Amino acid sequence: MKFEYNLYSLRKRIFASVCAISLIFLLLITRLFYLQFFSASELQSKAESQWTRDLPITAERGKIYDANGVALAVSYTTYNVYTRYREIKDINEVALFLAKKLNMSFNSVFEKVSNSSVSEVLIKLKIEQKLAEEILISDISGIFLSENVTRYYPYGNLLTQVLGFTSIDNVGQAGLEAYFNETLSGIDGYYMVQSDLQGKEIDNTLRTYVKSTAGENVTLSIDANIQLILEQVMEKAYIDQQAKGITGIIMKAKTGEIVAMSNKPSFDLNEVPRDNVASLMDIMKNKCVVDVYEPGSTFKILTTAAALENGITSETDCFYCGGSKLVDGQKIKCWKSIGHGSQKLTEGFANSCNCVFMTLAERMGTSNFYNYLKNFGIGSKTGIEISGESSGIMLNEKNVKTVDLARIGFGQTIAVTPIQLISAVCSIVNGGNKITPTILKQQNFKQGQKVISQSTSNSINEMMKLVVNKTAMYSFVPGYDIGGKTGTAQKYENGTIARGKYISSFIGTYPASDPEYVLLFCVDEPSAGAYYGSVVAAPYGKEIFSGMFEYLNVQPINLEDDLKRVEATIKMPDLVGKSLTESVNNLINLGLTYEIDGEGGVIKQQLPPAGTMLFPNANVILVT
Repeated sequence: MKFEYNLYSLRKRIFASVCAISLIFLLLITRLFYLQFFSASELQSKAESQWTRDLPITAERGKIYDANGVALAVSYTTYNVYTRYREIKDINEVALFLAKKLNMSFNSVFEKVSNSSVSEVLIKLKIEQKLAEEILISDISGIFLSENVTRYYPYGNLLTQVLGFTSIDNVGQAGLEAYFNETLSGIDGYYMVQSDLQGKEIDNTLRTYVKSTAGENVTLSIDANIQLILEQVMEKAYIDQQAKGITGIIMKAKTGEIVAMSNKPSFDLNEVPRDNVASLMDIMKNKCVVDVYEPGSTFKILTTAAALENGITSETDCFYCGGSKLVDGQKIKCWKSIGHGSQKLTEGFANSCNCVFMTLAERMGTSNFYNYLKNFGIGSKTGIEISGESSGIMLNEKNVKTVDLARIGFGQTIAVTPIQLISAVCSIVNGGNKITPTILKQQNFKQGQKVISQSTSNSINEMMKLVVNKTAMYSFVPGYDIGGKTGTAQKYENGTIARGKYISSFIGTYPASDPEYVLLFCVDEPSAGAYYGSVVAAPYGKEIFSGMFEYLNVQPINLEDDLKRVEATIKMPDLVGKSLTESVNNLINLGLTYEIDGEGGVIKQQLPPAGTMLFPNANVILVT
């Protein structure tokens, strides 16, 4: 009985052992299957990293060109310097050599090259080719070079906020460099060699070279020459007007292509001030598409176009301005406190009379007016290829009161971005075809939807021409057909009017009869004394157009006749301390126009100062 028990027990043990061994083999086979089919690539990669050493080859970043093929952002090859501890024969020799060649302290280099805890250490990034060649021919063991790509901007601070910049690793961080980063980046390559356990390169072994793939190029609609003209005038205005900032855009009216776009202040893209990130991000913000502002009188172009198209007014329609208008029990003033009196629509537009535009907005009603504004693109993003675009601010249509509607009519109680406003104006003056702004050069342009009729567009163009030509007595740029409109808007802070803070602006078109170019020029918080758009912004618009005509070789027409009409023959009188009535009569008798700032009866300040030689019908600011 005892023998049978032992035999039975032995059989059980053998069976259990076989099962256990089978299970172990099954687990091993399963693990092997998993490693072979699921982890093979990962393990292969780890193995290769142990027996190989590789140096990266950075892909050349794509170039950015202007519309004429001028390079605005390029890349060139530089080299990174590495050392490998296991390959160094004389640490002191390597440290002395690199410290001298790279203009670095001996101690910092010595500390790096003597670090035995890592197989490879970076000494310096992005050295020039000549220096790299000098290091290479030295043939000192333990020193290695790898190719890198450095971004360079040939025009320095031109198009700062538009182009943006890259990180040290050539990754776009701002502007178009960030927006088109995937297109521009390319694919990095590498150079790989086999090494032993200590990280030393094994002689006569397989070397692998994988070439990098360059990124694609991007061609912009920007014209570098016109951009330069714009930025030079903006820099001048920034200093002259002691402004917080300047924004400027020049757009092709029929295609929406941005010819020039800039913000001031700016900086050299080759010397990015990275020490203060918050300040850098603020100055890099492209205010042309990000910031919103109340446009003021430049918005009257949209109101007039909508009213004419809606059929609630005509060019000969008559209006009366007594200096203010009562709306919902609120007295809303015209900028000219004594009023413009009786005037036709064309005269009201030239006078920029607030009362006229309040009346037009009321006649249209909220629903009609809003429909036109939305068709013009107000209240929505334009879709331009620039990050961070804002939609602007419009009151909810259901919440608009009559007093709000009246204010919207002359450019208050509504906020737009500069790109939004100039796009809307382009859509109005180009014959009524809605455009979508673009920073890229267009190959196949498709005409947009019709927002107003050709006849309404023609009427607006004639009115804008009348504004800057001062009823044909004064040409904005002698010999050239230019239209325009100025604007002066108070700024708001924390929901209330910020006293003494304005945005002065000018919108100009050329040629006025059938615009090809539209210019928007805005001066944020001018503090040199004047703040009216006609004084602070319009003169710089004149300089920009003059520069463009010279560059584009556009010849003047009827220049002699124009010059005869615009000889500066009127000497500005000294009106400070005199009564408003006496001053106004004096200006009218001299053939000058005027704007009044204030409601007092005595002149405290005048622009321009006494003794200035003026053209006939030039505009004078009287501060009471």
